[in-house]
Amino acid sequence: MKIRLFLLQFVLFLLCSSSLSFAKIPPRFPSSSFVQPENLYFSLAYKGNKLYETNYFTQILDHFNYNPDSYQTFQQRYLFNDKHWGGAKNNAPIFVYTGNEGDIEWFTQNTGFMFEIAPHFKALLVFIEHRFYGKSIPYGGDKEIAYSNTSTLGYLSSTQALADYATLIIDLKKNLTATDSPVVVFGGSYGGMLAAWFRLKYPHVTIGALASSAPILNFENITSPYSFNNIITQDFRGESENCYKVIKGSWKKIEDMAKTTGGLKKLRKSFRLCKNYISSGSLVNWLSTAFTYTAMTDYPTASNFLNPLPASPVKEVQVFITETSTFYLYIISGSQFLGEYNII
Repeated sequence: MKIRLFLLQFVLFLLCSSSLSFAKIPPRFPSSSFVQPENLYFSLAYKGNKLYETNYFTQILDHFNYNPDSYQTFQQRYLFNDKHWGGAKNNAPIFVYTGNEGDIEWFTQNTGFMFEIAPHFKALLVFIEHRFYGKSIPYGGDKEIAYSNTSTLGYLSSTQALADYATLIIDLKKNLTATDSPVVVFGGSYGGMLAAWFRLKYPHVTIGALASSAPILNFENITSPYSFNNIITQDFRGESENCYKVIKGSWKKIEDMAKTTGGLKKLRKSFRLCKNYISSGSLVNWLSTAFTYTAMTDYPTASNFLNPLPASPVKEVQVFITETSTFYLYIISGSQFLGEYNII
């Protein structure tokens, strides 16, 4: 019961932290979390299990042009762990995580695979933060300026990010007198795309790339625009056909209820929404986002990535839905979605 309540809290967190929208929005990493990276890091460090050291590299803003703005610099954060490194004299390898669209500490703390294999390969671990994210913000670290318009955001591109990684890696190897140490890049999701592209574009810097869940072909006119949603659907359908049917049927129930007199008010009350006004489209968006994040982090072990979740969260959701035969009633009757639990 505690796990299921925890899942419901997760869903409600997404519902109340999302902004109203009538259009489908691709999933992004949230700007906040129940467990902030820094808090988790200091907790681990306090227990004597320090995962990494933090350092900064002076990075150029524009690697490809010669405009006056191109020569501006910013501090790019990278994390490293040399506990198991065999050293430059032994040409021990360097494993580099190509950071994605978020705080690099999130990814470092949830990339157990690299930490697991580091002792075997005697590897140095390096996690580089993507420009414009976390603490690697150009324009003096001022996000308002960095994100203010197209002229500043124009420097936020995968091409520039790849050049960042190449520049940092080459400089780091030089400083460590490890120019002969082989580099292997790692990444997941967008970070996996960066890892694969990095191997293609900078083969003189890295000998290989491990690209996990990397949709490198997921572009218009190459891959179906419905492929991502189909995978999410199959995640739930694979656990339970009934769960799949209930979730699929709920969209129509929400739409029908919204059309009735006082229907939107009942929906707002049912789902304990903190907005004074909702549309059926925005509610469906919120719910689908919750299901999407659950599927995206459907790991076999408990995880703090994006939000704290138990092991196999999709299974936990389907168990709740399967055992709650009155699921539809929560939607259409105006009853309290969380029953006796007053979360908000």
